Amino acid sequence: MKTIYEGKTKDIRQEDGKTYFYFKDDVTGKDGVFDPGENQVGLSIEGSGRACIAMSKYFFEKFEADKIPTHYISADVDNRLMEIKPAKVFGKGLEVICRFKATGSFIRRYGKYAKDGDDLNRYVEFTLKDDERQDPLINEDALVLLGILKEGEYDRIKELTRSISQVIYDDLKARGLEMYDIKLEFGRLEGSDEVVLIDEVSGGNMRVYKGDEYIEPLRLSEMIVGK
Repeated sequence: MKTIYEGKTKDIRQEDGKTYFYFKDDVTGKDGVFDPGENQVGLSIEGSGRACIAMSKYFFEKFEADKIPTHYISADVDNRLMEIKPAKVFGKGLEVICRFKATGSFIRRYGKYAKDGDDLNRYVEFTLKDDERQDPLINEDALVLLGILKEGEYDRIKELTRSISQVIYDDLKARGLEMYDIKLEFGRLEGSDEVVLIDEVSGGNMRVYKGDEYIEPLRLSEMIVGK
């Protein structure tokens, strides 16, 4: 199996014309502390790769049942391999955040107008993947002007983000959990203009609480799919 791209938390591999994600045990953080909002690998946690792919498999298969378009094909949890349809990211990478409650960077930016835990009603924001510039926010006009999105794609991604996030929110709510926010990624399938959900859907992409208690990603995965 050939590695064609090495990422922070997972690699892209190819074999026999098929494309796979390989999930690593590295997680983002700073000073040895996990932080999903960080842009650097902060530590390695044994079992985190398996937890990520197990949870991603669970949610991608829910999306498939709901006819939500994704790049997912299948997953081998024990070997940490997820087969995917090849897709191209928007520009050099675009992240989309859906916020149910105010926390994290939202409060750092808008703390004069909001307090931690305020309801945000599935507020959607777009950021460029750019470690050097701390993943800057970007609006629809700039995305189209810079050639990152085509006309109409902003609204399509926003619609998909809210639908996907609601599926996850409802699943967690049924377990007595509350998702404050989630980070998603989208792309166009190779040879097509179809916009699909890409990357992973795991505890490292979302902030989830039980009451006032923050649920760590590994524990969240155990609560959703077991060990």
